[in-house]
Amino acid sequence: MIDTSAFQGKTAAYFTLGCKLNFSETSTFGKMLQELGVRTAEKGEKADICLINTCSVTEVADQKCRQAIRRLVRQNPGAFVVVTGCYAQLEADEVAAIEGVSLVLGANEKANLVQFLSNAWGDDGRCKKEEGRGKTFRQKTKDIKTFAPSCSRGNRTRFFLKVQDGCDYFCTYCTIPYARGFSRNPSIASLVAQAEEAAQEGGKEIVLTGVNIGDFGKTTSEQFLDLVKALDAVEGISRYRISSLEPDLLSDELIDYCARSRAFMPHFHIPLQSGSDTVLKLMHRHYDRQLFADKIHKVKAVMPDAFIGVDVMVGCRGETPECFEETFEFLNSLNVTQLHVFPYSERPGTSALNIPYIVSEQDKKLRSKRLLELSDEKTIAFYQQHIGQEAEVLFEKAPRGKAMHGFTKNYIRVELPAKDADPALDNQIVKVRLGELTRDKQALRCLLL
Repeated sequence: MIDTSAFQGKTAAYFTLGCKLNFSETSTFGKMLQELGVRTAEKGEKADICLINTCSVTEVADQKCRQAIRRLVRQNPGAFVVVTGCYAQLEADEVAAIEGVSLVLGANEKANLVQFLSNAWGDDGRCKKEEGRGKTFRQKTKDIKTFAPSCSRGNRTRFFLKVQDGCDYFCTYCTIPYARGFSRNPSIASLVAQAEEAAQEGGKEIVLTGVNIGDFGKTTSEQFLDLVKALDAVEGISRYRISSLEPDLLSDELIDYCARSRAFMPHFHIPLQSGSDTVLKLMHRHYDRQLFADKIHKVKAVMPDAFIGVDVMVGCRGETPECFEETFEFLNSLNVTQLHVFPYSERPGTSALNIPYIVSEQDKKLRSKRLLELSDEKTIAFYQQHIGQEAEVLFEKAPRGKAMHGFTKNYIRVELPAKDADPALDNQIVKVRLGELTRDKQALRCLLL
């Protein structure tokens, strides 16, 4: 039994690094503590609890995690500091050694955050600072079995619904299976219930998140397509977006269903990683470039205006100059909208370290620059195709006196000038006419209709 009185009047600070799944989970942690009487600390206000949800996809991510932990410890002296997430799971002892860290939670224990925190305060409401300080929890991959539900929006308009966790793929460059365990998921019925609750709270858009969400069903013997159909029937939710789908798990049946569905948007995020079959084999990816191209062509055939984002990794071991040129030309030939470019980072314990060819840091930067320039060209061209058209935009709250922003069905970012901004438009789907590109070319200006 949780003693809620120990939480009354407490303040908490949250910091999240990494993917949408992490942000979803942090938002859920915040909601749990808020229900117990914990208030989110204002900017500059000292917090009693600090929670850092970490990422470990690259060495740079690890470094940012360490910096964030030290910064929050410094800004909140005496706070009970909890670190969780992928970096905490993979390097628990390293995290615990950082001065000021109170508790390091692994992939299983983070679901019991509230219980751990309730044990940190005595009956007098004072933190037992030394009791358990630096304590760590970590499991082997095969022992990571819990699934922590998450459907919340934090300070955002969109809800993020966690439908799956873990991964069975074990790509040669990746540590995520070691950090999050094997693929697992809750039931369709439980996810529908969470979506219905989000609708009751006024949510209009839900983003489906996970590590490898197309692999949904391993735990419950269900199918991702069945989940999509069930969520599509939830009244009150106007829009769904699928955060990322492996190309080999993006079935034609799913594409066709999304094209005719009530609420699934013409918006896909599909990781490619490399446009060279040689490199894809070295990565142990589950497809070749022809399959990827076929999926892009299929999406565009049934949803011509679909926004397609693509993950690309540059400079991985084995990516010779010839292999990179194959990737560049392949992406240049595809009708995709945006590239998410990530320089390869060597991760301890991964089999990619056995691949002999190493790309220099300078070459990684040059290759990243070329792909980012290609991405800008494709995104701007996609936006320009829609200038003058009418569209429905879900607007998000803006600071007083600032322009409002939102997204169309096909994920074009839209800007409403400050003179037309109205707080009443927050979380409302409004019809607009799309205008010219903004000065930074990151959005289209719009006019309310």
